Amino acid sequence: MFCAIDTDILLYKATTTVEKQIDWGNDIWSLFSDLKEAKALFKKQCDQITEATGVEDHVHCLSDHANNFRKVVDPRYKSLRKGTRKPCGYVAMSDWVEENYKTYRLPTTEADDVMGILATKPENIGKCVVVSDDKDLKTIPGKLYRPTKDERLNISDQDAYHYFLTQCLTGDATDGYAGIPGFGPKAAERVLGNRPDWSVVEREYLKAGMTRDEAIQQARLARILHWSDWNQDEETVILWEPTKRT
Repeated sequence: MFCAIDTDILLYKATTTVEKQIDWGNDIWSLFSDLKEAKALFKKQCDQITEATGVEDHVHCLSDHANNFRKVVDPRYKSLRKGTRKPCGYVAMSDWVEENYKTYRLPTTEADDVMGILATKPENIGKCVVVSDDKDLKTIPGKLYRPTKDERLNISDQDAYHYFLTQCLTGDATDGYAGIPGFGPKAAERVLGNRPDWSVVEREYLKAGMTRDEAIQQARLARILHWSDWNQDEETVILWEPTKRT
């Protein structure tokens, strides 16, 4: 058994917490971070995860911050975050983690995708605990631990697919994809019912005056990658198609 950890979140929490403003006088300010404190906080988070899950083997999953396949699918992806900065010391902390811990980073993917790929790799089924507060990980079948809520979930294939189709309909404002404008979770629950199917999503897009291609584009943005979505030999993403039922 091992934990696949959303280390982007751990790094962000550690570096944000230790970041301090310094007033030098004469209207001159600067930011300061003590990375010794950040490293201690990072280790504390890891210890808390071990205690909560009972699993000591950790794989720290990281995003490729240089390239993102979703920005090829739609250049507007996460456009609302453009210009925002990482906390002081974030890059140095990320380098430190890669030097001192077991890490996994894949080209053009986000940490969410890395966790999804690891958790759904055939030989890892039932052996992986995904650790993340990101709600998108509910689209990955298996064990999910959400640290902030101290919540443990066992997600079935059907529940994961249902949540994925819900995301396709409702979109995610945080990540910058809209789904069907004005289509909320209650409407998604009503139309999907207990037997989620892609044809329902496509039907709702057409009813809203949108196209099948727009529906597929939104699905590709919403899809947290599974093992079947990754070409291991070429290290490239296999874009989701409606023929996939999970």
